[in-house]
Amino acid sequence: MMTAKIVDRESQQKLYVQMFSIIKEKIEQREWPAGSQIPTEDELCRIYDVSKATVRMAISELVRSGYLRKYQGKGTFVSQCLPDLGITMKTQLTEDIFGEGVITRKELLVRGTKEPSEDIKNHLKTDGKVHYILCKRVVNGEAAYIEESYVPLDIVPDIEQADVCQTPFYDMIQERSARKIQKVVQMIEITEMEGDAAAILRNGNGSSMLLLHRLLVGTDGQPLAYTRLMGAGRKYKLQTELVQIA
Repeated sequence: MMTAKIVDRESQQKLYVQMFSIIKEKIEQREWPAGSQIPTEDELCRIYDVSKATVRMAISELVRSGYLRKYQGKGTFVSQCLPDLGITMKTQLTEDIFGEGVITRKELLVRGTKEPSEDIKNHLKTDGKVHYILCKRVVNGEAAYIEESYVPLDIVPDIEQADVCQTPFYDMIQERSARKIQKVVQMIEITEMEGDAAAILRNGNGSSMLLLHRLLVGTDGQPLAYTRLMGAGRKYKLQTELVQIA
């Protein structure tokens, strides 16, 4: 029997959560059988009258949950095997650092393979080379913070193909890594700015800097990636939201 669920804009449930449930039901009811290609993002936006961001968030969660697989240049397909539906709570993590009413963009400054420092080796528990990504976040035309990310090459072999400016780092690792994220360990401190951070953010050496460390850990307890955010001395509001979606 064909399902005919629609997005209810009067509901308190977020739109991407509703889209997650709609697509998940179509898969579980075999309306979209294993191995079949689902409609494109544009088609889903048109059918359900939602934004592309809403569709992408729903699809990302379904990929994490094992219902869908994405193939570069081909599209998104239903997994051959349905996931094990144990008693788990799937969550979506979103963050707000600058509040509403600001214009932000992310700029890629550097990416490539490099030998990690001893500090990074200790975080990632690896002696091998890592893929390094350095981005700058611009808010209302001013450089607000830089973000350095380190990923062991064996964790995400095709990471060079990822669009790091459009895809959140968490989503990129979760979708492309063979091992899924089990937990996120985060630490925030106030320290002094120096070196490249001071030059990129146009702040003097020794000025105050927000430093946020984030370690992504896999289901086997081993680190998957390490990232650190370095922000210029200004007001920050870090709001984290965890939403149960299944």
